[in-house]
Amino acid sequence: MAEQGTGTGRLAGKVALITGAARGQGRAEAELFAAEGAAVVAADVLDVSDLDGVHLDVASAESWAAAVAVAVERHRRIDILVNNAAIYPKGGIETVTEEEYRRVLDINLVGPFLGIQAVLPHMGEGGSIINISSLNGVAGSVATVGYTASKFGVRGLTRAVALDLAPRGIRVNAILPGVIDTPMIASAIAGFEEHIGNGIPMRRMGQPHDIASAALFFAGDDSAWITGTDLIVDGGHYASVPKL
Repeated sequence: MAEQGTGTGRLAGKVALITGAARGQGRAEAELFAAEGAAVVAADVLDVSDLDGVHLDVASAESWAAAVAVAVERHRRIDILVNNAAIYPKGGIETVTEEEYRRVLDINLVGPFLGIQAVLPHMGEGGSIINISSLNGVAGSVATVGYTASKFGVRGLTRAVALDLAPRGIRVNAILPGVIDTPMIASAIAGFEEHIGNGIPMRRMGQPHDIASAALFFAGDDSAWITGTDLIVDGGHYASVPKL
């Protein structure tokens, strides 16, 4: 992994806090941002000791406060927040319990809300908040009642907060990944990877670096006049789905 906080690159001089950074998309984002010159604080409930890591339970306001305090102690401020951490439980309306439903909302939707509140006192003009939603944020799928509800909510959260923070010069945008080959969905797609890839117009599943590259765009100055928007990154999947 590249040295963090270097003087060159598209994110040179910026400080980024990335959740869910132990693996998958979050890990790819942490590595790419560091390679582009950012000082990256990698936050996860899993171990991230090989990075500039900090423990974080995104569903806990107290855990957010502690993680942000560590980041600010190390780097004095936060310029970029990537709300990447999420869970992908399967289950339809007839089988999901209230407890299970609330858990996915707590992690996938309340977590980004708490994170934004926690970093705002340490984020100035030019800051960028990137919320990772999903293609499930624009279209449902079978047996994903909690996940789909949470990802639709992330899009709404993004737009509302973008309007709140625009006067402060802080941008808030959402990335909507399609099917990405990560540990989070590995069990759900096991044995069907080739079939799924063939059903996507670009003939492959996405990789974590595909989402990291989109996050880099929103994190840097190239997107300085973009806020409150969705970016679908799915190999053309959504474009191929009939819509009413």
